[in-house]
Amino acid sequence: MAYGDPGRPVDKTSAAMLEALFTSSPVGLHLLDTDLRVVRLNTATPAMQGVHLDDLVGRPVREVYHMVEDGDMETVLHQVLETGEPLWQRIVRAQIKGEPPEERHFEVTAMRLERGPQPEVLGLAVTAVDVTERERGRARTKVLDAVRRRVGRALDPAVTGEELVAALVPEFADIAIVEVVDSVIRGDEPPPAPLPPGTALMRTAFGSGQAHPPQAYPVGEVRRLPGPTPFTQALADLRPRVVPLHASDPWMPFDPPRVEAMHSSKSHTLLVVPLALRDTALGLVSLYRTGQSPPFDTGDQQLAVELAAHTALAIDNARRYIREHTIAATVQRQLLPRRPETHASLETAYLSVSGAGPGSWYDTMTLSSARTALVVGNVSGRGLNAAASMGQLRTVVRSLSAFDLSPDELLARLHDTAAELAFERANLPLGDPLRREALTADCAYAIHDPLTGTCCLATAGYLAPVVIRPDHTMSVPDTPAGPCLGVAEDAPFATTEFEVPAGSVLVFTSDPLVTGYLAESSRPLRAAPDYAERPLQELCDDIVYSLPEGLGAGDAAVIIARTRSFPAEGFASWRFGDDHASVATARRRTGEQLAEWGVDDETAFNTQLIVSELVTNALRYGAPPIEVRLIHDRMLTCEVRDAGQAAPHLRHARVADEGGRGLFIAAELAQSWGVRYVNSGKMVWTEQPLADDR
Repeated sequence: MAYGDPGRPVDKTSAAMLEALFTSSPVGLHLLDTDLRVVRLNTATPAMQGVHLDDLVGRPVREVYHMVEDGDMETVLHQVLETGEPLWQRIVRAQIKGEPPEERHFEVTAMRLERGPQPEVLGLAVTAVDVTERERGRARTKVLDAVRRRVGRALDPAVTGEELVAALVPEFADIAIVEVVDSVIRGDEPPPAPLPPGTALMRTAFGSGQAHPPQAYPVGEVRRLPGPTPFTQALADLRPRVVPLHASDPWMPFDPPRVEAMHSSKSHTLLVVPLALRDTALGLVSLYRTGQSPPFDTGDQQLAVELAAHTALAIDNARRYIREHTIAATVQRQLLPRRPETHASLETAYLSVSGAGPGSWYDTMTLSSARTALVVGNVSGRGLNAAASMGQLRTVVRSLSAFDLSPDELLARLHDTAAELAFERANLPLGDPLRREALTADCAYAIHDPLTGTCCLATAGYLAPVVIRPDHTMSVPDTPAGPCLGVAEDAPFATTEFEVPAGSVLVFTSDPLVTGYLAESSRPLRAAPDYAERPLQELCDDIVYSLPEGLGAGDAAVIIARTRSFPAEGFASWRFGDDHASVATARRRTGEQLAEWGVDDETAFNTQLIVSELVTNALRYGAPPIEVRLIHDRMLTCEVRDAGQAAPHLRHARVADEGGRGLFIAAELAQSWGVRYVNSGKMVWTEQPLADDR
């Protein structure tokens, strides 16, 4: 632009306008020569109050306003002189010299001044608008957005503190510390303000822009705040405080380690904000500015209050989750077996991956004929509702197992129960949030028979086990997956029977991802044959160590079972035809076998009578061949099998009846009895306690 014209005098209006710009305009206006020295400037801007014009004319631009500008500002102004390309609205961060120094932001525009037909460069016209408050507002908004976006993603109070510190340092504070009331970390209700003396706080997060920042107390330490200090006062009245730090402050002797850390980090201002929610205290946020950083002001304090409110809400949400999870986990522990049951032919151990969710369950149940049922399942949802639903389904499984049902029939009946529970949930009042949560469950139910060395399995969902045999082969049984429990689909369940020789290891999990990983690449399971004598709990630990962090598996319940051979001398069996003399023969052989086992006379007599009655019933109502089997385990089991399909019924014969008392007599003499259907017919069994077990 041309600065004046020697051929044209400046009119009075233009002169008046220039005078007004240099005396009354709030915009900083500077005329610089080609050496970037001040020729003229206005003195009406607030930042220039009290500055004498004679002190600035002729001085380099970097000293105008007594400020230190960005390092490359002079380079940019020289480029405007050389090229004539204007500089438009560049933000310059400057520090006004003083006690203490004040950081300001200016929006700078620069244009080259020229004169004459062959332009002579006279210098620069530079305008500087103080936009400090606008830029501080933008910075605060950016920090607030970052906190809202990043803080509260994890339902963990400690992680929430770390997220806050990461969002504040160094954009808002040079040092940030978060301390949370210790009871809140555990999920308890936050105490009302003022906090009782001696309330313990845990330091959950610390952040600093310094390379080796001094810390008064390490992260994770739980301690009581000494007082009175600004920290205890903020927890007492739940009000924020901006505290200039001076060595002579009367509160500093009460907390020497913290004061020493402040001095070592050259902190000059403290902003302490309580983490409060509904007049209760959850903790503290302590923010420091150090070195050349400007002190906290009123705007910073207001922003810190908003940040603390958001963080307090996130911490309280995490606290509520922890409390609900703790209650649900407690309920789950009470509903699940504390330790595996002892089985003569099956050794089991339980495992929780990531602390198994409240909807996951595992169980083992002793069945008749030395068999063992293994169950693992997972109910949808989380929290107390999932734990309660899990407890209901586990109770149903235990009740149904007493009826000696096959795995597919048991799951079919369990599916009906889950559907009824899902229907009840769907018909809860409209305002009940549980109404919107569908109830579904996966379950695997298997029966191990040590006498045949097989395992019969049925699944609802994809929960087939991993089987590792003594010959080092590993496989997942090809079991048709039935529908999930509780869904509308009503497809039949299928069973699969597979061999599990003695020394095999079976791993049942409630999460298909864990099962899939173990089946594909688990070194501990591939070495399972080497665990013949090693405690199964160590194998559980090895499985946990082998799972990769990024697997994506949820909380899983796991049963690990190692099969054992049933001693050959522990059972005996005989086959008979349809000859009625078979009754006496069966009774005689039973007596001989019981004598060989050393069974007491009373139990032996009762067992012989049971065998007589059951064989008689098989001859009368069943079909040959007839098989009698005795099993000497934790109980004395008597089994009579025939090829008939008719179901026996317990009758109460009248006084004049000549028959109808056989099953009644067997039921009276035995502790328990039942009927189990097999491929070749049916089996009636009884169990009696041995003398040592009574």
